[in-house]
Parts: sequence; C-alpha cells; structure tokens
Amino acid sequence: MTIDRFEIPGLAQYSYIITSEGRSVVVDPMRDTDRYLRFLEERSLTLSSIVETHIHADFASGARALAEATGAELALSGYDKGEHYQYGMPHRSLRNGDHVQVGTVRLEALHTPGHTPEHLSFVLYDTQRSEKEPLAIFSGDFLFVGSVGRPDLLGEEAKRGLAHELFRSMHTRIEALPDSVQVYPGHGAGSLCGAGMSDRAESTLGYERRTNPLFELPKEAFVAEILRSFPPMPTYYPRMKELNARGAEAFEAVPGAVALSPSDVKALAADRDVMVLDLRRPEAFGGAHIPGSINIGAGQNLSLWAGWLLGSKSRIVLVSDQGDDEESRRGLVRVGLDNIVGYLKAGISSWINSGLSFARTTQLSTEDVRDRSQDTLVLDVRSDAEWRTGHIAGATHIMLGDLPQQGQGLPRDRPIVCVCGSGYRSSVAASGLAKNGFSRVESMDGGMAAWNRRKFAVETPG
Repeated sequence: MTIDRFEIPGLAQYSYIITSEGRSVVVDPMRDTDRYLRFLEERSLTLSSIVETHIHADFASGARALAEATGAELALSGYDKGEHYQYGMPHRSLRNGDHVQVGTVRLEALHTPGHTPEHLSFVLYDTQRSEKEPLAIFSGDFLFVGSVGRPDLLGEEAKRGLAHELFRSMHTRIEALPDSVQVYPGHGAGSLCGAGMSDRAESTLGYERRTNPLFELPKEAFVAEILRSFPPMPTYYPRMKELNARGAEAFEAVPGAVALSPSDVKALAADRDVMVLDLRRPEAFGGAHIPGSINIGAGQNLSLWAGWLLGSKSRIVLVSDQGDDEESRRGLVRVGLDNIVGYLKAGISSWINSGLSFARTTQLSTEDVRDRSQDTLVLDVRSDAEWRTGHIAGATHIMLGDLPQQGQGLPRDRPIVCVCGSGYRSSVAASGLAKNGFSRVESMDGGMAAWNRRKFAVETPG
C-alpha cells in the first residue's frame, strides 16, 4: 500500500492517490486531471474510485472530469441532501460506515461536519495488516495540522451552528480513533480555508490532540475563538462551490494556448469584456505595460488573487516576458477561470517593438514614500493581521480583496501610493485602480518588508 501526495502551491491544496495491488483511489483531485492520469499511466495502475471530502470552495475540483475520463466510481457525501449546495453529477452516495475498497485498503466514510454540513473524512484501514486498527484519516478541511477548517462558508446565519458541529466532530465523532492514526489534511499553511496551519504536511491524531490549541478549549470558548480567527473569505468561494456542486467540466488541453499578435491584443483590449492580465514582476510591469492591464504576477499567488479579483465571465488575454506560460494558464483554470483567449506572442517586447502605446506605474522607493508630499494618500492593502503589526503613519487601510468594492470611495484628486508586504499586492492594487480611472497611482517597491529593514517609523493600532 502506498500513499502519494500532490500539492498545489499558493492554494496550498493537497490531494492524494492511495494504491494497493495495482488499483488506486484519488482523494480530492484538482481540476487539471492530466497529472493524475500521467501518474497512473506511468505506473500501470487502474483507477477504481474517486472520493471527495466535501464540496470545495477554494479550487475547482477535478472529480467529475476524472470519473468521465477513466470510468472510475465517483463516491461523494450523502449528507448534502437538503443543504444549500448539493452534488448534481451522477455518483454513489456515502454515509457513515460506508466504504470504498481498493486492493487491501478500505476507506471508511466518517461524517465530520463543521467546515461544511456534508463534510466526510475517510478513515484508512490496511486490511493486510489489521481489519480493525485504523492506520490513517484523510481529514479534508475538517482537521488541519495545527488548526481546523473555517465554518463560515455558508454565511452569517449558518456559521455558529457549523462551529458547534466542528467542535462535536473534534471531540465526539473522531473520539474512538486512536492517537496513532496518521492525519492527511486537505490543505497546508497558506490556505485560507483555516487559520494558523502548520508548515508540516501531515501529523498524527495524538499529536494534534496534545498540541493543537483548539483541542484544549471548552465548547463556547472554542466557538468564540474559531469565529474570531478565520481569515477574510475570497469573493470567488461561492462561485467555486456552485461549480463543484454541479461538477467542473473536463478539458482536453489547458485552454489559452493561442499566440496573439500585438494587433490582435490591441483589438481585444478595446472590448470591455476582455481582461488583459500581465503576469510579470511588479518592477517589470511598472516599467511598461499595456494600458488598462491588471498585474497579478505568475507564481503561487496567481490562483488566489486572480480568482478573487477577476470576473468569471471575463475573457482573459495573458502577457508575460516571453510568450506562453502554461503553468499560469493552469493556475487560472484551477479557480474556474477557463475563458482564456490566448497570450501575447513573444511577450511584452513584441508590443513595445510594434510601436504601440504603453503605460507606466512608478515604483517608489521607501525613501520616496517617507518623503512624500503631504497630500499623498498611502493605501495599505495588506490583511488586517498585517496592518496591526505596524503601518506607515497616516495610511489608509483597505485589504486588497476588498478594493473592488471599497476603492471607488478613494479621492481621485490626490496622488495615491499603494503599499503591501513585499510589493506584489501593491502592484495588483495600483493596476486595478489605474484601470478604474485613477490617474495618479504609484506603488512602493519592496513593501513594508523594505520599509522595516530601513527602520523607518511605523504606527500600530491603539
């Protein structure tokens, strides 16, 4: 029996393939299913089952597409009936005690609501060793290393009840499982599906019971703490739950592998429904970019911020230094942004060499910002927690995810300099404001990390 973990940085999402006697089961697959198909083919394995712990909110699931591609059984929670989000694709419904068998491995469903009402964990038994002693639990978004899942995905009215269910799942529903059980969670540090997760990818149930501070709290204190501590919820989460309830469609190839000439991109950019997404680093974007484009740099943060800030119906044109960027296209479809028209052939240099007009966003040094004119508005787009650690005196705080809703109230007759932790989010913010008609927008290079290294003064909330 083997367990292989697949990780998506940025989303910090874990999926798993469990294999026994030449047959496999996938737990919580991602949208780009070719990675699982390639793994199976290279090892001559047969996929017999696909299971999901719950209807996911932070990424597009590949469960439906993988089942259609392989003919494997799709086994999902049966506790979705009557809930706001219900599975709409053909599947086998699982309830407490139902199991999925693969070779000598038995995966037994255990209802562990709290993060969502239908949430299942899967308890693994290696029957070749023991029929009765569990070896591991695939805990999805119920239990993380050092934390638990957030209970607020269904809104204000449901979150307190789900927080109580989460407490019962921790202390009653898994009570009979021994401390030796290995914990394989659905996410690691960096995911917004919980707060305070450890960098470790796995743990044991006994270690979590002894060291996870949430296990030590009595019920009402636990509920108060879990409702206080969860991070901001990205606006695209409800859209992902709707997509995953009906099942994200398969695609033969990652969309957007179409080279576009500068004239093609110019024509597309004139359409209000088209979003030109610049994947370059902030300093490169600041030096020259296509007017009206949004800068969300390639890498592990792309999926989160693109999902949060880009409209799901927008047609997307990609711009990079070189041309195509398949990994970035994958990052977009992982959050349901499938409508990728193509990419600027040969990258931004082809636009510049064509003699087309370009825009600039000034990247200010920390000294420039320190010595700014009195009428300059410093806009800090970091999280609430980051803001509380210290900020530039007189700064205005709007977390980046809230900027589309709250940014229109900012003054248009004053220069604005955007600030974040390192310069990545401030460039996203500045490009978004510029696209929405703010003409005097700049970004601080290096962010508060550079500011603090210079030991410049900061304020902390009283």
